[in-house]
Parts: sequence; structure tokens; C-alpha cells
Amino acid sequence: MQEAVKNAAGAAAPAARGALEERIASHFRESASLKLAAAAELAGPLAQAARLMARALAAGGKILACGNGGSAADAQHFAAELVNRFERERAPLAALALTTDSSTLTSIANDYAYEQVFEKQVRALGRRGDVLLAISTSGRSASVLAAMRAAKALGLAIVALSGRGGGTMPELLGANDVHVCVPHAQTARIQEVHLLALHCLCDGIDRELFGETG
Repeated sequence: MQEAVKNAAGAAAPAARGALEERIASHFRESASLKLAAAAELAGPLAQAARLMARALAAGGKILACGNGGSAADAQHFAAELVNRFERERAPLAALALTTDSSTLTSIANDYAYEQVFEKQVRALGRRGDVLLAISTSGRSASVLAAMRAAKALGLAIVALSGRGGGTMPELLGANDVHVCVPHAQTARIQEVHLLALHCLCDGIDRELFGETG
């Protein structure tokens, strides 16, 4: 059976290869097109968010980041870029991904509810003057929304990264918070722009704290 499947795949390979390559190329085109289209809309909120985060860090605060799935990976990626470095040599910056402590995550999910896995960490670690980076492609992730409510109660500023119109996130944001909403509905495309947005934040924070060049 396996040999038959292998032979069939080999016979179809020449025709399928061209179609697959075109499909891959279309992903590149769609991603590039969305990024260019979103640049004007997102540049302002991203600059505002970078300044907000830089002020918090300069005043001795920290950035707490959370999200689920791919957004969890983005939260961890962002924290690593700040604690270690982005593209210049500079002092470490205070950032923590709330997605990485498996004992804390699983104990909260097991003893209470998964919805509280970030909320409890925000309540334990967050202090007025800190910033919560809340990432959700749909804007409706219950655990992320719970973290935002906790941050709001504690007086933390919030930077929300979303897509699909923002979901419920805008309802939890105050006048001094920032919403970066990717104008698209497809999760993969939103995540691709989120990664670029996070790199823009890292660069903007470095610029605000350490000047134009490294």
C-alpha cells in the first residue's frame, strides 16, 4: 500500500509541483500585500505603543506578555528580544512572557480554570506602571481578556494586538491604552503582521530609550 502511494505521488509530482509552488508564491504575495496595506493604519498605534512601553521601562516598570498558541510564541519571542537584545548592544530590558512557566500554567488550569492562567500571573506579578502586552488574533481569547481585566484593575497600561476587528478587546481598553488591530480575518496573515509589529515595537523601544543609532 505504501509503495503504491509512493508511486502515485511520484507520477503526479511534475504537475503538482508547479501548482504547489504557485500556491506558496501566492502566500508571499498576500502577506506582502497585507503588510503594505496595513502600514499606514498601524504605524501610529505602534509608535504610540513603543513610546508607552519605553516610558514604563525607563521608570522601572516591566512588560508582561501573554497569548495562546501562535500568540504565546509571539509573547515569548517579544520578551526574549527585550531581555536579551534586538538589533543593538544595550542593557537588558524587563519583560516576562506569562506563557512559559508550565508548573504555574498547569496548576492554575487544573485547580481553577484555563481562563485564569494569565490573570493570576498578572495579579501576582503586575504593578502599577507596568504594561500588559495582550495578543489575540481574534480578540476573543478568554484567558487574554481575563488578563486584561486584571491589568485594568491593577492600573497597568495595556497594549493589545488583535485582528478580525478586535473582537472584545476594545471594550476593555482605556484612553491611555493602545490597540493594534490587523485589518484582516485570516489567522495566518494576522500572525505574520503581528510578528512584524513586535519587531517594530522592539526597534521603537530601543530608539526611544537609547537614541537613533546603536
